[in-house]
Amino acid sequence: MGRVRIRLKKNMKTSSKIKTFLIIFFIAIFAIITARHFIGLHFKKKFSVRPAPGVIVSTVEKSLFYKSIETFGTAIAQSSKAYRVQASNINGKLNLENRFVKKGEKILTLKDGESLIADFAGKVGKREIAQGVLGSESLIITLDDLKKIVIDIKVPENYVGVLKTGLKAEVTSSAYKKVFKGKIETISSRIDPSTRSILSRIIVDNSNFEIIPGQLMTVKIIYEEKNQIGVPESAVTIQGNTAFVYTVNDNTAEKRNIEIGKRNFGKVSVISGLNEGDIVISEGVSKVRDKGKIKIITSAK
Repeated sequence: MGRVRIRLKKNMKTSSKIKTFLIIFFIAIFAIITARHFIGLHFKKKFSVRPAPGVIVSTVEKSLFYKSIETFGTAIAQSSKAYRVQASNINGKLNLENRFVKKGEKILTLKDGESLIADFAGKVGKREIAQGVLGSESLIITLDDLKKIVIDIKVPENYVGVLKTGLKAEVTSSAYKKVFKGKIETISSRIDPSTRSILSRIIVDNSNFEIIPGQLMTVKIIYEEKNQIGVPESAVTIQGNTAFVYTVNDNTAEKRNIEIGKRNFGKVSVISGLNEGDIVISEGVSKVRDKGKIKIITSAK
């Protein structure tokens, strides 16, 4: 009997331990499931509803697109004349600084009674002559018509097919932060075989007398001008042979494949795929997804 009782006590202890283990096991499982549920709800609330990305948009509108040829040349006065005089023969004080004269106006009077008369309207100046050339006291008095400036440029022969008189030219200089307007006046009838280029003459408006003869000028010849719709370069994404933009419709981004053309001044011409007046995302494109909601921060100017 004693042995039976001892066995029963052992079995009861073992059963009690198993029950305790099972209770703890199921409590742990329940705690894990409950914790996962609440953690899932937390992350779902935090990440499932993301705020719409802020973007800057632009309106699709027409712009002027063109191709260009860039070269350089030296500024020359449209008309120039030089008068040689002896400094000792000038009557009175020589005043030529920043002086403009009209056609027929007296430039200076000489002691022998003769006068220098302007053959055309322009700016007067002087140029010293080295000692021993025409006498040490000789001067060259210059008269330059600066209302228009001439620039002779050499254009590579592969552009012969697009060159023609009247083409617009944009002329710049390191001395001024502005663009001077000009046009092609003449084109040579021959190509220089030594340089494989053709000589062309540009006439530039210089009514403010800013360009002076001798300045090195950069010349951009404009050709194949077209007025086309365009979008900012930042709006266009290129993947392989495909280009696309995101248009905006009711604060939703829509992917639109486009065919692009020329690029000018940070804009890309659009041949097909968009219409004038469409709204495209120009900044913040990397944060946008097709059919995704967006928040317009501002419109690009």
